[in-house]
Amino acid sequence: MAKKGNRVQVILECTEHKNSGMPGTSRYITTKNRKNTPERVELKKFNPVLKKMTVHKEIK
Repeated sequence: MAKKGNRVQVILECTEHKNSGMPGTSRYITTKNRKNTPERVELKKFNPVLKKMTVHKEIK
């Protein structure tokens, strides 16, 4: 049976990597509660290509 509820999976993508022009992407998958945070999530995560902490925003 499928779970019912407000928790959904979201994909976070690095904003700095996208603008740098370097090949590849830095993406993370996490979950959020749609009822508590209806807007898009923005978190600081580690980008292994740039080797530093960068802002990752929710896509899709």
